Amino acid sequence: MKKTLFAVLSLVAGSGFAFAEVKLPAIFTDHMVLQRSRPVNIWGWDNAGQDVTVQFAGQSVVAKAGTDGKWMAKLQPLEASAVARQLKVEGSSSVLIQDVLVGEVWLCSGQSNMEWSVTSADDPDLETLTAKYPLIRHITVPKVGIQQPQKDFVGKWDVCTPETIGQFSAVGYFFGRTLHQALGVPIGLIDNAWGGSAAEAWVPRGVLAADPDFKSYLDDWSAREKNLEANTEAWLKALEQWRDGGAQGRAPQSPVDQMKGNARPGNLYNGCLHPIIGYTLQGAIWYQGESNAARAYNYRKLFPLMITHWRKEWAQGDFPFYWVQLADFKEEQPQPGDSAWAELQEAQTLTLKLPNTGQAVINDLGEAHDIHPKDKQNVAKRLARHALAKVYGFKIVAESPRYLSHEVQGSKVVVTVQQPGGGLDTFDVREPKGFAIAGSDHKFVWAEAKIVAPNKIEVWSSSVTQPLAVRYAWADNPVCNVQNAEGLPLTPFRTDDWNTTTLPAPAGAATTAAR
Repeated sequence: MKKTLFAVLSLVAGSGFAFAEVKLPAIFTDHMVLQRSRPVNIWGWDNAGQDVTVQFAGQSVVAKAGTDGKWMAKLQPLEASAVARQLKVEGSSSVLIQDVLVGEVWLCSGQSNMEWSVTSADDPDLETLTAKYPLIRHITVPKVGIQQPQKDFVGKWDVCTPETIGQFSAVGYFFGRTLHQALGVPIGLIDNAWGGSAAEAWVPRGVLAADPDFKSYLDDWSAREKNLEANTEAWLKALEQWRDGGAQGRAPQSPVDQMKGNARPGNLYNGCLHPIIGYTLQGAIWYQGESNAARAYNYRKLFPLMITHWRKEWAQGDFPFYWVQLADFKEEQPQPGDSAWAELQEAQTLTLKLPNTGQAVINDLGEAHDIHPKDKQNVAKRLARHALAKVYGFKIVAESPRYLSHEVQGSKVVVTVQQPGGGLDTFDVREPKGFAIAGSDHKFVWAEAKIVAPNKIEVWSSSVTQPLAVRYAWADNPVCNVQNAEGLPLTPFRTDDWNTTTLPAPAGAATTAAR
């Protein structure tokens, strides 16, 4: 019996993968939206060597399943269409996908502020009542943390209605709604965010391992993996003590759960991103960084590395990638100081060096006591400005003003900004606030400031007669008020690099990965 079974398995292995029927991943299901104006990838699995025909919108394309059973068909560019059509796939069996539209497809990724649902955002009752946009479609990729790349997931496309809108990504939906209202075409939104996730989890482990700057983080996780059994025994004891103590506070986290969680390097790339890589899209929006604030300096390299690798894997060139800068959060500080939060914001701004990127600055929309600001509508509008201006050609201002240069003029510093839009302004009647200045002692004090030209601000303090450096909005929750005429805030900046609190520890020093 064993010999017979072995012979059968050997035969199957020798002839390639065997499937009982043609199969498509969950990203290809009823109500989906296909990207317009570019070749569209359709893929799935069938018996090795099987010819598979894909028919849609008058096109018929034949692909052949490889030895691993996978086939890939490529439709020629399609025009936008709100007409519900069928996509038919015929191989060893047939699959018929109903209500397929063609329009604009965007990936919505990151952590909890992207995952945040419409029902948890501002005005959930009004947003629910008015969510009558049948041409907006949304699919959620479930949270799967794993070290092996996944091919598929369990999910489906939903049509935007008052009954379905509640669990849509709020930023994703409001972004998509703005695009739909401006473009008049169907919008497809792919939500694969995971609250609390570390950016390292969104990058393949091998990619991180190739860079020594990520060695400490990887070593920490390697130690956890190696000591999983001992750590689990210690956790069981800690859990028992927690229960004996009345179960006060948060329960200790299981080391086994951490292995399946959202901080282990590569986990979310494999489980949440890999199944959809290749689905033809227009671009991506990203809202993440809170979980990486303690490692902000490394984020300077990690974030552009992630974007570059995603683009490489998608093979769509430098597709648009827009993100939300961290919002103001925590208590206001009475004196200027250092801030890991501001350093993460700086790392995000530095990533604008990559082509076809954009940043939505929201240091006027945060909430001091909630890391999840509820005003997701304006966050999404600022992201949508980038898409509408840069992808779709609308003549609107997309960029927040950003530091360009500075010049010391006696006891004052004149700061020049780029992208001033219609000119610098303040959102209230006060003089510009949020500036700090320092001299050779590197001690920052609050500064006075005055807008002296549409793109220039003069900064000074009577206590610093020979200034060397200026900072703006350099705090977890800064008191600041400079914006452009379009209402987009001045991006936080510093002209110095004197004290970066999140510089990695020297080689050999102990560090702990975010949990």
